[in-house]
Order: sequence, then structure tokens, then C-alpha cells
Amino acid sequence: MNRIVYMCLKNIPRIPSAWFKLCKYAKNPDKYSRKEMADHIRYIMNLAVNSGNINLKITGTEMFPEEDGFMFYGNHQGMFDAVAMLAAIDRPVSAVFKKELKDIPFVKQIVAITGSYAMDREDVRQSMEVIMNTAKAVSEQKRNFIIFPEGTRSKNGNVMGEFHAGSFKSAQKAKCPIVPFVFIDSYHVLDKEGTEPMNVQLHFLEPIPYEEYKPLKTVELAAMVKERIQKVIDANT
Repeated sequence: MNRIVYMCLKNIPRIPSAWFKLCKYAKNPDKYSRKEMADHIRYIMNLAVNSGNINLKITGTEMFPEEDGFMFYGNHQGMFDAVAMLAAIDRPVSAVFKKELKDIPFVKQIVAITGSYAMDREDVRQSMEVIMNTAKAVSEQKRNFIIFPEGTRSKNGNVMGEFHAGSFKSAQKAKCPIVPFVFIDSYHVLDKEGTEPMNVQLHFLEPIPYEEYKPLKTVELAAMVKERIQKVIDANT
């Protein structure tokens, strides 16, 4: 059985009210506080995690910066990554994601509520606009953003793909802290058939203040973040 179907079947009594509330928020997000909407999204994502035969080990959330206005950068293994991030982060958070996902039901509502940005990787001008808008949202509105610098799922398990240096321009322009995150074994969960128990690790690393990476070029910053993530993967696999 597909794990998504399995999750839905186990949550049939809760789905109608959760979906109705999600759609209500998505229709008029400006009417509600970001915290209220984020709490509901986290509730839904934790329902999925807890009902999906998934043992999600999360570490490092106590190191999040006290003040909002920072960015998460980490590796991307599978579809479950977004679920895990939204379940783990206990404050409002947005994301930069590929435009192909923007009209998918449920994803569409999450995007509307979180104020996330769809990026067209084939359109340089639009991509730069997203980078600038993200930086502005982080620095001026004190929002938090998730970016997967690989741009797509690695499809190689715990082996990372290339980190695109351009994705770090948003952080540099916002002059904000960077919180690296590390997924281990998340590629099993929603990208393969079956509902057998799965162990997934999500590690949040010590934030990197702007002062530390200020002298670096984007290529150097991407390499530094990737190296820190690789050390955690090596130590836990």
C-alpha cells in the first residue's frame, strides 16, 4: 500500500475538519496570524508523521535563533522532507520551491498560507526576482525561509547532489543567520512503495551568523554548508 494512502486511512475522522480549516486559512490568509496558521499546518504534518509508521528523530531545534528572520538550508532526499520540516519547526516558516508543484491540491493551500515562493529554474529573471523577494521578506518582514540548495531531490539516498551557489544569494542579501539541516534516510518514506516502519533523522545544526559568512562568495558559502551537512551524514550512517 502507498504510505500516503495509509496515512489518510488512519486519519479519516480528522481529515474533513483539518482540510476545511486549511482551506479557510488559504482563502484569506491576511485575516489570521501567521502563528495560528503555522500551528495548524504543523498539526496536520504531525498527524502524517505519527500515523505513517515513521520514527522521526529530530535534534537541534533548541539552537534556532531567538529572533525570526533567518533561513534554513539543507539536503533534499525525498517528498517527505517538506512534511518533516513543517512538523519540526515550531514557528511560522515559508519556502522556495519549484514551480511545478504550485497548483497541486494541498500544496497550493500550504503555499498560500505560508506565503512561499515558486521558482522557475528555467527563467533566470524570475529566479532572481524570487531571490530578491525572499531576501526582502527575511530582512524586512522577519520571516523564516526553507531552501533546498540542490534544487531537487538527490535521488541517491544519503549521497548529496550539487549545492547551487545562487540559492545562497538570498541569505547574503538578507544578512541573516543560516540554519543548516540534515536529512538521513528520508528518501525511503514517500518515494518508495510500502508502509513498513521507517527511521528518519532530521538534524538542525548550529546557526551560522552573517558575520561568519560575510567574507565568503556564494560558491564558498555553499561549499561550507554542504561540508557541515556531510560531516553529520558521515557520523550517522
